[in-house]
Amino acid sequence: MPYRGYGNKSQIVVSGHVLENRPDFLADVGDKKRKNFRNMIARYMSTSIPETEVGIHFQDQNHFATTDELGFFQANIDLIHPLKAGWHQITYTIADCNVSGEVLITDQKTDFGVISDIDDTVLISHATQLLRKLRLILTKNAKTRLPFPGVKDFYCALAGDESVNPIFYVSSSEWNLYDFLVDFFETRELPKGPFLLQRFKSGLKELIKSGGGTHMHKQEKIEALMKFYPDLSFVLIGDSGQRDPEIYASIVNKYPGRIKAIYIRSIKNKQIDNEVKGIVEEAGVPIRMVKHTDEAYRHATTIGLITEK
Repeated sequence: MPYRGYGNKSQIVVSGHVLENRPDFLADVGDKKRKNFRNMIARYMSTSIPETEVGIHFQDQNHFATTDELGFFQANIDLIHPLKAGWHQITYTIADCNVSGEVLITDQKTDFGVISDIDDTVLISHATQLLRKLRLILTKNAKTRLPFPGVKDFYCALAGDESVNPIFYVSSSEWNLYDFLVDFFETRELPKGPFLLQRFKSGLKELIKSGGGTHMHKQEKIEALMKFYPDLSFVLIGDSGQRDPEIYASIVNKYPGRIKAIYIRSIKNKQIDNEVKGIVEEAGVPIRMVKHTDEAYRHATTIGLITEK
């Protein structure tokens, strides 16, 4: 399973998993709840294959990576020459099996990047309510799950013409859900971007705890992006249910002048901690708690992140 990679003018970062017993999960609007349930269970019953060499072919050169104990591999590959902005194909090989993947190269004309959470930020998930969350996960599929109203327009406007501004989706969802997320984002015509998810998990117990944990892996992944794109500023988008405000405030503190704005979707009327809000505002970064996406859209327009046509 190759994941969408990303790159700058001199290097790319690619990753994926090597798994067995992993069927194709083809979703349809008319699928019965029973099929959706079986498919979601199967996503957490795949077996990781450790210590497997993966060939990576890019720019007429061969590179290699080895999977860890969870079947995950990642490689940072130096570019032979700079590439034009956009998506580029890359090939992965195990034995005689070739699989194609994609790598996003950013443009020098990029105004800013976007780093967004997914659950309860883009995708209606009820992540803080266990029973409602499980009902959605187990009975719906990528074609029937819903985004928040206005998300498509907001994210497409932030991405800009020809999606010149890259969007990275950093989430506490596990890699188990990668194919589901790709299908959901394509179905809802949301901007295409790399996903940076939580470690692969196995077993029904892990499914029940899906999306849980301290969420601090988000901070690690965001900091990795900040370092990989040292000349790029970012807009951060999240929700109030999973420590996004605290994580984003830490990013503002560590990388002064790099964050253009923060938008937090209000979940169950939970407010941003005053200390967190103070750190962000003292750095001169606008932070807005919103109940509806159009509130963020309007504010982004007033500060020049979105240009009205």
